[in-house]
Amino acid sequence: MITRRQALKITTLGATACVVGGAKIAFGQGISGSSVHDPNAFTLPPLPYPFDALEPYIDAKTMEIHHDKHHGTYVTNLNKAVAEAPELKGKSVQELLKDLNAVPEKVRTAVRNSGGGHFNHSLFWQMMKKGGGGEPSGELAKAIDKAFGSFSGFKEKLSDTATKVFGSGWGWLVLDGKDLKIQPTPNQDSPISQGMKPLLGIDVWEHAYYLKYQNKRADYIKAWFNVINWDFVAEQHAKGA
Repeated sequence: MITRRQALKITTLGATACVVGGAKIAFGQGISGSSVHDPNAFTLPPLPYPFDALEPYIDAKTMEIHHDKHHGTYVTNLNKAVAEAPELKGKSVQELLKDLNAVPEKVRTAVRNSGGGHFNHSLFWQMMKKGGGGEPSGELAKAIDKAFGSFSGFKEKLSDTATKVFGSGWGWLVLDGKDLKIQPTPNQDSPISQGMKPLLGIDVWEHAYYLKYQNKRADYIKAWFNVINWDFVAEQHAKGA
């Protein structure tokens, strides 16, 4: 059942939009930084669907905690870090992450961790949808077949990469120049810090799955393929290919 708070979040979607890596993402100005009280502050984008939209594959309570608490904390800590380095005010999180060496050393680790967490999760919510899954089509399908031999080859490689991430991190499908690759990152590191464009990513931090799957990460990864928003992934690919 959709709560009043969730309904208000969803209603907000049509009013604002931001750009991530060239793709329009209709869920607020949290990436670039926009707030009624502080135009330079990063904000937590609302989910583009109710907490229970991804059931039975990802449970509502996990989505609520993951979004409101974990992602919310990344936003809070990113704003704290930027406040300590006024020269960073007004920069998008993409700009910060693409050139971490330009970020003052005193806040570099905080920007890397919390900025990466904010950016990664803002994409992650869009990479999933109710009634998702299946296989991609069109140019993205052709590119996946070319890079990995087949969709099943891609699925096997991404699943294996995500399963083998030691501790916390992500498994990604990225564009490296014009080439599709599978790339793991530790913690909240983002592919854009390595000069790559993230197209699809699975969060394998335990908070993303532990309430439902406990220590069975492989089961979570298998289930996650049923909620992938291939339309969004294809749009990202088209703009970067």
